[in-house]
Amino acid sequence: MYWGRVFTTFFIIMALSTNIGFIFDPSAFELILATSFNLIATTLKLGKRGILSAEILATSFVADLHLLPAVYMFFAVGNILAAKGLAMGAAVANVISIIFIIIDLVKHEDD
Repeated sequence: MYWGRVFTTFFIIMALSTNIGFIFDPSAFELILATSFNLIATTLKLGKRGILSAEILATSFVADLHLLPAVYMFFAVGNILAAKGLAMGAAVANVISIIFIIIDLVKHEDD
């Protein structure tokens, strides 16, 4: 078993699941967790090599660039609706990232 892939996948799934949790029940704790897990997943994706590695990293950056403003909107501005909207965009990016990871895994298994 490749433990690096296990940890990376764990943080990607945790980022998505806590993000969805924030969308359905917006709490400060869940938003901070979702953002933290997503930032950790992004750092774990750096330096990975694969067919779709650039696309996978790009989707992670997109999610980061949705969650960081969501944190600002939630805490500084107090606009929970805008924070939820940004979190929805991050969730879409995370789902696309997971789809790319599955495609990359299937393509890598063929080699």
